[in-house]
Amino acid sequence: MTSALPRYKRILLKLSGEALMGNDAYGINRETLGRIVGEIKSVTDLGVEVGVVIGGGNIFRGMAGASSGMDRATADYMGMLATVMNAMALADAMRQAGLNGRVQSALNIEQVVEPYIRGKAIRYLEEGKVVIFGGGTGNPFFTTDTAAALRGSEIGAEMVLKATKVDGVYTADPKKDPTATRFAKISFDEAISRNLAVLDATAFALCRDQKLPINVFSIFKAGALKRVVLGEDEGTLVYC
Repeated sequence: MTSALPRYKRILLKLSGEALMGNDAYGINRETLGRIVGEIKSVTDLGVEVGVVIGGGNIFRGMAGASSGMDRATADYMGMLATVMNAMALADAMRQAGLNGRVQSALNIEQVVEPYIRGKAIRYLEEGKVVIFGGGTGNPFFTTDTAAALRGSEIGAEMVLKATKVDGVYTADPKKDPTATRFAKISFDEAISRNLAVLDATAFALCRDQKLPINVFSIFKAGALKRVVLGEDEGTLVYC
């Protein structure tokens, strides 16, 4: 029987911007946003300290902008601003749910949100606040996956949890191959040898170097986040 006590004290949750869309074509679906906040609250109620890195793909994707002829750095900065918009929406939804969410941005826009300061972020976490990191890494050419690996390492998170549409890492694409099976656990080395796309290469290498485990799970599966935190067989654990 799994203990009701959390296995992890501090985690870094990576949310894609697309996760906020629900069934909409773009933007933020309020019902979906509220449900995600409920999932986060279920683990903060256990005493788990939660940092969140959020993407901006529901509003703007830098790579997509670059592929259409826009300067890549400009497109990436626009994508970073989209992540700040999502972070603000997430913090507001948390406020309505009785959670204290604080947004910190890697881009300096102090009239809107406070800048990222590592020491202050850690203090917020220790006070039971959820810290939402917007603006990616603050640099073009780096994804929000890399921001998650970076912030997770900086705040001393015990794990990076990547919330996706799929409930883990599979031997093949489960939508295309009905025989595909989910890995309950897989080492960094095996994930590399199998060429499995867990995070982007830079983020994956950083987590591996920092011995920071990753769990890939479905944010659309009710209670999945809590089950990961409790150490149950949920998603795929990538370990050193």
